[in-house]
Amino acid sequence: MEVKATAKTVRIAPRKVRLVLDLVRGKDAAEAAAILKFTPNHAAAEIGKVLKSAVANATNNHKLDESKLYIKACYANEGITMKRFMPAAKGNAHQILKRTSHITVVVDER
Repeated sequence: MEVKATAKTVRIAPRKVRLVLDLVRGKDAAEAAAILKFTPNHAAAEIGKVLKSAVANATNNHKLDESKLYIKACYANEGITMKRFMPAAKGNAHQILKRTSHITVVVDER
């Protein structure tokens, strides 16, 4: 049985989140949590929270065994983009796009 958890509108670009997700895809939940804990990246902390939530959903809501859980799928979709402007030369303005992500982690029992 697949169980998932999602964090919406996380203030990290999806491109940066996907780099960390590639490290843990397909691994056991405990091993993935250890990898995320020692990965020096802001996205790793956010993914760790989502993984912890997915494991909690599986154990509390669906009575799955925590030791048998693994990451079946994980992905980061693009969320809303906040548009900001910065002054530039000759009275111009340059657009700055502050991107957000929707991070989803799906766990399943082996």
